[in-house]
Amino acid sequence: MSTTNDASGQPSSSPPSAAHNADLAALCADYWRTSIIDIHPGSIAVRGYPIQELIGRVSFPQMIWLMLRGDLPGEGEASLLEAALVASVDHGPQAPSIAISRMATSCGLPLNGAMASALNALDDVHGGAGQQAVELYEAIARLIDAGSELEEAVEAGVEAFIATHGKYLPGFGHRFHPVDPRAGRLLELVDARVAAGIIGGRYAQIARAIEALLKKRKDKPVPMNIDGVTAVIYAELGFAPELARGVFCLSRAVGILAHAWEQRGRGERNKGPMPRQIPYAYTGPRERHLEPDGT
Repeated sequence: MSTTNDASGQPSSSPPSAAHNADLAALCADYWRTSIIDIHPGSIAVRGYPIQELIGRVSFPQMIWLMLRGDLPGEGEASLLEAALVASVDHGPQAPSIAISRMATSCGLPLNGAMASALNALDDVHGGAGQQAVELYEAIARLIDAGSELEEAVEAGVEAFIATHGKYLPGFGHRFHPVDPRAGRLLELVDARVAAGIIGGRYAQIARAIEALLKKRKDKPVPMNIDGVTAVIYAELGFAPELARGVFCLSRAVGILAHAWEQRGRGERNKGPMPRQIPYAYTGPRERHLEPDGT
């Protein structure tokens, strides 16, 4: 809207021109432009598909794929993604995100608040291993593409990762399980998809070569865990590393919600990280006192 001065010298408004309105409309349209969803009165289309055609015909893993990737996956791809989602939903209250959801609920937060609190804990240390493992696999794949043999690329990739991030290697070994019970079944499904030509198997080969290298170095098995195997799946399916963490968060949100809801039914208040009957260890100075006030 433009302004001019009237006869008294005071500014007055003049109606915006059609061209000005068109410019504003174009600006607004561009401001939140998206290729994901197209909504008009009485119409919703997701990536071009009318929503009513998707409802009842497309599974939730297929919908996740469509939203993130732009196209619908094949059945074999969708079922492998679904297997990764199912495997990652929960790991009990000793998992920090699950414990946080229960503590937050006992402190009076509603379910959405408890879920948000727990999901925010899924960062690099707790929740980031899948993304980091995909990044490791892709770095090794690039070395192979540059001409290195598999074993040579794996050793160089692992050394580079450790030099940058420290000795912890994401996706291998588990602080709780000698052998992660989820990993073997997921690898079976990966191998079946490789045999059927649905995925290539490159990242599964890299992950197994890392496993072999760790066994050789440590003189004992250091098997793949859930993060290592789901990273294989996400990499084989073509998901970017950051999306590996995002999709894991979608899966773990189910467990977080279930635990928050269960905790809600227990009626407990202000639940801390451990039972109050168990004391923590105080490591500060012994009891001490201020000097007597001489006044």
